[in-house]
Amino acid sequence: MASDAVLKTLEAEGLRRFQALQSNAINAVTERFYTTHGSAYERFGPRGRDACREDLAFHLEFIRPVLEFGLLQPMVDYLSWLGSVLSARAIPAEHLALSLDWLAEFFAGHMDPEDAAVVSTSLQAARTKFLEAGKTPATPLQSPEPWPETDEFEAALLAGDQRKALTILNRFIDSGQNLIEFEMHVIQPALYHIGEKWQANQVSVAQEHMATAIVQSVMTVGLLRSPPPALISKRVLLACVEGNNHAVGLQMVADSFQLAGWDVQYLGANVPTRALVQQTAEWKPDLVGLSVSFPQQLKAVKTIIALLSERLGSLRPALIIGGLAINRYSQLASIVGADGYSANAQAAVACADHSLVTRASRGVV
Repeated sequence: MASDAVLKTLEAEGLRRFQALQSNAINAVTERFYTTHGSAYERFGPRGRDACREDLAFHLEFIRPVLEFGLLQPMVDYLSWLGSVLSARAIPAEHLALSLDWLAEFFAGHMDPEDAAVVSTSLQAARTKFLEAGKTPATPLQSPEPWPETDEFEAALLAGDQRKALTILNRFIDSGQNLIEFEMHVIQPALYHIGEKWQANQVSVAQEHMATAIVQSVMTVGLLRSPPPALISKRVLLACVEGNNHAVGLQMVADSFQLAGWDVQYLGANVPTRALVQQTAEWKPDLVGLSVSFPQQLKAVKTIIALLSERLGSLRPALIIGGLAINRYSQLASIVGADGYSANAQAAVACADHSLVTRASRGVV
């Protein structure tokens, strides 16, 4: 099966039934694991069951876009990533494949045969591709080229040394470089590398969260130290879609637009869909930019576009998307009906300008 194979999808009623069964499926497969392989999880104590449920919940979150859009590869990459995480924690890799088998069996016994076949085919296709990949993890995201300051900055983040991180930023800006370059070539590669270290069980969750918090503070200082731009008559509203709590990349995009002279409203992480639509209708931006970390969040993007089109008609602003999911699978942008996509903060402004010109050429305000 080709990595970009498109599978049969569920209709709306089938998707509703699948989602309604998720909690029961997670509980049933968790208990089956503990009945069959409980000795392998004893060392995790009571937390083990919770971790098992969390992993199964992520399985179902990642299989949902396969069932809705027919695209398999994001699920396969997720399994490869999770396989490497579990392996670093001495959890048998075969248990991951087994969990997909047991989920397929559960849905086969609780859904209409035709819908159950769609779910089973998707889970088994993901399982097959995952096993074919063996222990090779998914190709990591390609970060921008790291600059010499990256290693020193990463070390400061992992040590929790905010003063050192700020010193590196200030030295960089004092040398005549700009914030956007620092974010792309120092902050972004450092955070990607820290994420890879967490995946390999080399840094803790606390260290990863601490690094993110320091980065957000450093970026704020960098923006305050940046020369004010010449203002232009364009507005952009930026938000992470509902369910997306990864906002650092979007903050970089906000900085890029602000330093390009746009009037920016940055709503941050996990913005409820209805609130986002309401704010867009009231503020009337030229452009809406949405951040999507995981393919399952594409449903929120589709809903936002539909609601904005219903409410504003031809006055709907141009809409571009970005984030981890789009960086890896850019074809998802056209599937949900976005006007464009961007791989990084610098490209976002150029993408925005292109989208506005394209809509104007089509007579769309």
